[in-house]
Amino acid sequence: MTLAAARAIAPALQVHAADPAATAATLRRLTAWCVRYTPWCAPDPQGNGIWLDITGCAHLMGGEAGLADDLRARLRQMGKRAGYTVRLAVADTPGAASAVARFLADEAPVIVPEGRAMERLESAPAAGLRLDPGLLADLDRLGLRTIGDIAGLPRISLQRRFGAVIALRLDQLTGDAGEPVSPLMPVPDLRSRIAFPEPIGTRDSIDAALGQLLDDLEARLEARSLGVRRLDLTAFRADGTAQTIGVGTSRPVRDAAALERLFRDKLDGLDPGFGIDLMMLGVRAAGPLSLKQPLMLRQAQHEGSDVSGLTLSPTKGAARDEAIFPLVDRLANKLGPRNVNAFVPVASHMPERACNETPLLNGDDDVRRAGPLQPFPRRAIRPLRLLPNPVAIDVMAPVPDHPPLLFRWRRRAHKVAHADGPERIGPEWWLEAAAGTDPAARETRDYYALEDEDGARFWVYREGLYRPDRPPKWFLHGFFS
Repeated sequence: MTLAAARAIAPALQVHAADPAATAATLRRLTAWCVRYTPWCAPDPQGNGIWLDITGCAHLMGGEAGLADDLRARLRQMGKRAGYTVRLAVADTPGAASAVARFLADEAPVIVPEGRAMERLESAPAAGLRLDPGLLADLDRLGLRTIGDIAGLPRISLQRRFGAVIALRLDQLTGDAGEPVSPLMPVPDLRSRIAFPEPIGTRDSIDAALGQLLDDLEARLEARSLGVRRLDLTAFRADGTAQTIGVGTSRPVRDAAALERLFRDKLDGLDPGFGIDLMMLGVRAAGPLSLKQPLMLRQAQHEGSDVSGLTLSPTKGAARDEAIFPLVDRLANKLGPRNVNAFVPVASHMPERACNETPLLNGDDDVRRAGPLQPFPRRAIRPLRLLPNPVAIDVMAPVPDHPPLLFRWRRRAHKVAHADGPERIGPEWWLEAAAGTDPAARETRDYYALEDEDGARFWVYREGLYRPDRPPKWFLHGFFS
């Protein structure tokens, strides 16, 4: 009704300006808080409601009734401070639960028995079908005011008169048509949760709870031969808010002690507020991790016996690799996932295009696509430091294909003591043609590794093949250690 009509009925009516953005933000916050019950939580498309798909989760709270009672009690406690009320319903489909909660529920949660949704909703208003206001007005003029009135009509007649939307809503109500719930947040691959009889708030109790969660998660990951790449810890506070902190790893890990060390610095920023009543670990990304240990086999012959034995010892390279990964993980989680990078090979012959810089810990959007870093292919020797743009140098060299005897760089002459090469790299004509440029614009390069009399080592190349009518062009492209 209009505001004037409402004030005529209730002169003491208090009026406040609507704030749709704030309402949506509050609804999203409440939806994120409901993840404590199930990962499949989403705001109701109609607004002012939340859908929870509790399939497979109700047993954690003693069944559907127990979960609904706990949810109602916590939301009512928050509502006393925030000024809103709540009505709950549990049914087979989102549409049925929404209709029962909005039009048939009171203060107590309503549990609709399986397959009885239409029976319970026959007397519910037609608005329970979530139709447009204009369509509801047309149905009201025809005397179709309840869901039972509409469901009793032939579907073909409804579709000819009003389109397919009414039939679709009826099918969604009974489950004959699917209506998936798109979760607000990504659903974790695995979850481990712990609820406390009384809210906790000290660092020691938080550390102890985290250790218990990680031990439980480690056992479940080992049973599946998996390791985590991205792990989120969510603390649900007694005031109805939640805080999430996450860590990532450069390779699949399931060692509880190693993961606890990664969380150690992040826990300093965790605010328990008035107390934490539930903590949950969620695996956002995982990868295969089999029971393997890099070993080197040495066959030994026992004295005075024909029996041969095998001695197992870790290889030096494997031990070095295993030692560097924990350091990478700690640095990346402390400095940020985009601040610790590695060079990965690219399918290109040109040295300046042969690798890309990529974070060792990928961000939230890329972590599910992240795989192990691939080793560089074994090619000819490459310098440790490569200049972003080759620098022109003056060179004295015999023709046509001999290495330089002397070159000048930064006004200093370097007399060559040792040289290795050439390594010829041709232009990638297939890429140039695809880009619409002239392949002939790029020249063949002959690379040489040079060492001067002072022991400094350089990587230089001559551009183009030898031509008597044109002096060659030489460039400095990198430095060896």
